[in-house]
Amino acid sequence: MPGNSFGQMFRITTFGESHGEALGVVIDGMPGNLVVNLDDLRKELKRRAPGQHKVHTSRTEADEPEILSGVFENRTLGTPITVIVRNTNQKSSDYNELKDSYRPGHADRTTSQKFGIRDHRGGGRASGRETLARVIAGYFAGLILKNVSVYAYIEQVGPHKLKTAPADHKVDRGEINIPDAEMTKSVVDFLEDCKARGESAGGIIALSVRNCPESLGEPVFDKLKSDLAKAMLSLPACVAFGLGEGFNFANLLGSEISSDPRAFGGMEGGISNGEEIHLKVAFKAPSTIGEKAKAGRHDPCVLPRAVPVVEAMAKIVLADHLLRQNSYLAFSSFR
Repeated sequence: MPGNSFGQMFRITTFGESHGEALGVVIDGMPGNLVVNLDDLRKELKRRAPGQHKVHTSRTEADEPEILSGVFENRTLGTPITVIVRNTNQKSSDYNELKDSYRPGHADRTTSQKFGIRDHRGGGRASGRETLARVIAGYFAGLILKNVSVYAYIEQVGPHKLKTAPADHKVDRGEINIPDAEMTKSVVDFLEDCKARGESAGGIIALSVRNCPESLGEPVFDKLKSDLAKAMLSLPACVAFGLGEGFNFANLLGSEISSDPRAFGGMEGGISNGEEIHLKVAFKAPSTIGEKAKAGRHDPCVLPRAVPVVEAMAKIVLADHLLRQNSYLAFSSFR
C-alpha cells in the first residue's frame, strides 16, 4: 500500500505537491460533535508557515485552510474530514536548474528511481511543504486529547545549545521556537550568516507531553514509542529519535536508570505510565547549499518551522492510541 497514510483508528492521508494546485489531508476516524475553531486552525498553520522570519525561506504563503467535508456548523460530523490549502506563491522557474540534476540528501534521485518520474519543483511530494497537512491533522487530533499538553522547542541549532530546559509548558518560545532570549539571538545571527553564505545547519527538537493518559500503546509492534518514532522519522530531514535518556542509555548503569523515573520517557514496555513523556528528535542540515541554495528558495535550517510539525505528529499518535484504548474500555462495558 502506498505510504501516504498514517494511523489506525485516527487515520490520516496527506496529498499534494509543493508547487501543485493545493496540498491537504483526509482525516478518518474523527469523533463527531467536537467544536472546530477555524481561527485556532489558522494559528497552528501560521506557526509553520514560510516567509515570516528572516531566517525562513523567502517563499510566502497565506496557508488559508479550506474545509471541504466532515464539519457542519463548526462541529465535526464523525465523517471523513477533508481540508486543503491552495498554493499561491509558486515560482517553479527557481528550480529549473534542478530539473536535470539531483541534490544529495534529497529524494530527487530515489524518487526518479522508484517511479521513473519526479516533480522537481521545490521537491514535489518530498518537500517540507507537505507537513502543513500534518499540522492540520494535529489540530483535529488535539480536539480529541482535551487536557493533554504537548510542548516542543528547539534545544540545539548547530553549535548553539540550550542551557536549561523550560520549567513548564507556558514558557514563551520566542520568535523561532527557542525558550531562551539569549540563545535566540545567537541562533538568528548564526542562521543569517548561514543563509548569506549558502550554508545550512541542523539541530535537535525536544518534546514533552503532560497529562497523558496511562495505558496507551499496543504490544508488541504498535508500542506507543514505536509509533512516535515512526511519526517523527517520517518527517523530512529527521534523522534520529530518542525516548527519555535516548542514546545516553548506553552510558548508564542499571542502578542509575532505576533511580531516575524520567529516564524511561513516560513509558514502560512501550505503554504510557501516566508520567510525563519526553523525547528528542534530530534534524540534519538541509542538503541544498552553495549556489543552488541561493538560486532557489530554501530554509537554512528546518527546525524553527518544524516545531509545530513535531507537536502535530505527537498529537496524531496520541489521539490514535487514545481511541484504540477507549475501544477496549467500550468493549469491556458490554461484556
